[in-house]
Amino acid sequence: MPLTTKVLGGLAVFALGAAATLLLLVVRPGLRGDDRASFPYWARLDENEIRACMDSDPRAARIRILSTLAVRKFTHLRRAVGLSLAALALLAPATGGLAL
Repeated sequence: MPLTTKVLGGLAVFALGAAATLLLLVVRPGLRGDDRASFPYWARLDENEIRACMDSDPRAARIRILSTLAVRKFTHLRRAVGLSLAALALLAPATGGLAL
């Protein structure tokens, strides 16, 4: 195989691996439960503790936390799509080099 084909193919494999890693991190559930907007947090409380937490209006904090999570996930998705497209762009000339 020509050196160019090997280099482009290697870069494409690296980009696809990075994209797959980002996508897996996006879909991996976060179960720490240290924020008050998460299901794991509420799952640790008993009914009386839940009622006590609901006496105040926690919607603003929940919106902030959930929005932060959404922005982080969409940022990773955007990067993963960009890496996938870059890998495809690298694979096209690499496969052309194989035909030579």
